[in-house]
Amino acid sequence: MFYYGSANSDLASSQNLEFLRPLMDPLMDVSPGEGLSTEESTSDDLSVSSPMEISSAGSSSSSSSSLSTGPSLSHSNYSSTSASSSSSSSASSNQFSNSTASQEDDAAPPLRQSNRVNIGKPPAHHSEFVAFSTPSIVVPATYKQAKGHAEWDHAMQVESDALDAAHTWDLVPRRPEYAVVGSKWVYNIKMHPDGTIERHKARVVAQGFRQAYGIDYAETFAPVAKMQTVRSLLAVAAMKGWPLIQLDVKNAFLHGDLKEVIYMERPPGYTKGDSSMVCRLRRSLYGLKQAPRAWFEKFQDTILRAGFVQSDSDPSLFLRTTGQCLTVLLIYVDDMVISGDDEEGIREVTDVLRSTFNLKELGNLAYFLGLEVHRSSLGIHIGQRKYVMDLLEEAQMDTCTPCATLMEQNLKLRQTEGEALSDGSLYRSIVGSLIYLTHTRPDISYVVQVVSQYMSAPRTTHWSAVQRILRYLEGTTNVGLLFPAGGEPIVEAYADTDYAGCWDTRRSTSGWCVKVGNSFISWRCKKQDRVSKSSTEAEYRSMSEVASEITWLCRLLSELGVVVRVPVRLHVDNTSAIRIATNPVLLDRTKHIEVHVHYIRQLVTEGVVELAYITSEDQTADLLTKAVSSSRHWFLAHKLMLRKHHQFEGGVRS
Repeated sequence: MFYYGSANSDLASSQNLEFLRPLMDPLMDVSPGEGLSTEESTSDDLSVSSPMEISSAGSSSSSSSSLSTGPSLSHSNYSSTSASSSSSSSASSNQFSNSTASQEDDAAPPLRQSNRVNIGKPPAHHSEFVAFSTPSIVVPATYKQAKGHAEWDHAMQVESDALDAAHTWDLVPRRPEYAVVGSKWVYNIKMHPDGTIERHKARVVAQGFRQAYGIDYAETFAPVAKMQTVRSLLAVAAMKGWPLIQLDVKNAFLHGDLKEVIYMERPPGYTKGDSSMVCRLRRSLYGLKQAPRAWFEKFQDTILRAGFVQSDSDPSLFLRTTGQCLTVLLIYVDDMVISGDDEEGIREVTDVLRSTFNLKELGNLAYFLGLEVHRSSLGIHIGQRKYVMDLLEEAQMDTCTPCATLMEQNLKLRQTEGEALSDGSLYRSIVGSLIYLTHTRPDISYVVQVVSQYMSAPRTTHWSAVQRILRYLEGTTNVGLLFPAGGEPIVEAYADTDYAGCWDTRRSTSGWCVKVGNSFISWRCKKQDRVSKSSTEAEYRSMSEVASEITWLCRLLSELGVVVRVPVRLHVDNTSAIRIATNPVLLDRTKHIEVHVHYIRQLVTEGVVELAYITSEDQTADLLTKAVSSSRHWFLAHKLMLRKHHQFEGGVRS
């Protein structure tokens, strides 16, 4: 039988999977062999899942599934502190064990030299190397380490040719009054989405940290596209059948004009001219404080001259209307996506960019900002499978046992529970990566918001919660967001709240999401900035938050050629909050609420937003405010249009 809401309901079993399968369409089918664990599990086995713990040979029992976490790292503080862990691991074989063996025990045998071989670990004299995800690949940190290797020599030659072609600097005699910044080579390996090497990259970088504000630079801000804008463009392209063309500018920063006078040391290995001379920069070289801004200003000037208009909703979005046709260009640093229903306009803007910049045409959109894009007759699917696999490998959990949910129901983490981690760098790195993963995985937004609250002082209980998230991701690597083809562009929103859910502060958690048609383009899970005096007030604050997002998204969608129908329906499961928003009365229980929170009243009065009651069972935003059972989790994930991508093959069709 299926245990709905019981302690065992959050972990997968073969019976659970059979029950859940009818809820999923073929895109979400998860077979026991490829995804979730088919063994009956309990929450106790989560306590032995630390990747830093060295498990004894006989630590796993027949009644619970043990977690294999791959090679151990040297962070001893990540070891588990639970009773089940200490009872199932041998103290004599685990140097990180928390067991309290008495001092009267027999003395340990003499230490002997280990015969283990660390595969892929660089030798001590290569300590400055940066190890890549593949053990056999090592990225050099200095010019001396890279010199003499064919791949890196070729990459440096390509970079040198680009610097010469752009006339990046002039060699001038050194003078005592010059404030000269340093320079160095930086190396990287660019990978394909399948993990294979695309090319070796080398860049000459100025040491901009030595620049002085007000002398060497002034303004440094440069906009990049918001992820909501990226998802909105993909959703509109899926609905209208627009092509998605990807472009990349080679050595983009070298196109920026440098206004300040900056002197730089000659790069290592540079042989032209006298060795005592320095470089007077003419271009915005990588590493300079103002380099991103200089490049964006150059691109902005070029694209505006081509007849485009900069969006009021996102400064990285540019639009051009020709008759009844629309051309859209979105830029993120040097990566661009062009779309629209004007095929001739797309060709024209590509020609303009090609004539001005060193343009690389990548064809149909397939891989953008770490997002893997697939298109079929069903629509556009975006996921981050490679990103998830790299994340699991970084956490030493690429062989862990998957589980069906992200967190135990009713589990409340506290700031002071568990032992403090002496080194929280791994915790912060993993959680930071999980935050970026939420751009395509709204199903993990709530738990990532929870664990991100403890990044300054993480503890073992917090690390166990992070491991639980990674176990869930291990079984759902192919899951991503689907933007269905066709449909009516009707904007709807959902808002929910977990009242006083934080036990440390008693503040509530807001969760909301917005969709156009059947495509979810924006969502957020956030702890409210103050304590609410009632669940009604907490819901009211959540409604006001999503109201601001609705206003912005309606303006953005209008710029993308979508006719937004108003009023936009906002689904809420609290009738008292609906009454407060629709009846502008001052009650004793609401008179303390700040003025800006009443923004939702203005939108309701103006007819921009219509509030609609929805039952808690059908509230899609419920997944963004709390941990739920496995059956409800997948039910809500399905409503959020999360699907597996195995039926999507190839890139985006034109």
